[in-house]
Amino acid sequence: MQSNVKDNVVFASPKTEDDRAFIAGACVRKLGIEFPAVLDEFGNSTEQAYTGWPDRIYLIDAQGRVAYKSKPGPFGFKPDQLEAALARTLPTETKTTENRNGHP
Repeated sequence: MQSNVKDNVVFASPKTEDDRAFIAGACVRKLGIEFPAVLDEFGNSTEQAYTGWPDRIYLIDAQGRVAYKSKPGPFGFKPDQLEAALARTLPTETKTTENRNGHP
């Protein structure tokens, strides 16, 4: 994908779990991803269970339920939709405290 070339995140397919972890970490760093990223095991059981391919953003609520699932990325990511889901998901007291501290 041309955007991967531009962002310098082009790697050969990993052959081991360690290779996969290295590549994932490099992509997180190079792309400036600032939220927790989860690495699936080599059998891709999470991908299969949650339709995680090509890549998606999931927001999991405090009860362990999927509160938001993005469209396939990277072009399906809509930050405003994730922000709205976060606002719905955060506990009321957290929102109130953050607003008093001057943070959205």
